[in-house]
Amino acid sequence: MRRLLALLAGALFGAGLHLSGMTDTSKVRGFLDFFGAWDPTLAFVMGGALLPMALAWRLTARRAPLVGGSFPARPDPRLDRSLVIGALLFGAGWGLAGLCPGPAIASLSYGGSGGLIFFACMVIGMGAAPTFKGWLDRPGAIA
Repeated sequence: MRRLLALLAGALFGAGLHLSGMTDTSKVRGFLDFFGAWDPTLAFVMGGALLPMALAWRLTARRAPLVGGSFPARPDPRLDRSLVIGALLFGAGWGLAGLCPGPAIASLSYGGSGGLIFFACMVIGMGAAPTFKGWLDRPGAIA
């Protein structure tokens, strides 16, 4: 049952990414082009994700998931070096490629080598991230 719900949730998420245009790299780049032909439509997609998530955090404060396990802990609200560097790398990748992890996986269904190359690089980066995080967390690594 848990795997079926995960499959349905993933399919719904992928369909939402497709319908919202998040898998269209030119639409994403248009959103990031503030001083050119700016396309603000993805701001509504982000708002449509942030508002329900804020509500979900409120509603799950003292509850357990229906299909076992537990909800993740709230993220640490402090801005630290790892968060800032991660956000910069994520933003640079999103701006250069027009994809982030969710849309990159969804775009694999389109075929073509561009999505596969991005996906391979993303997986390599995810594999290397724990090593770099350990290095960044050492005192005096980056001032």
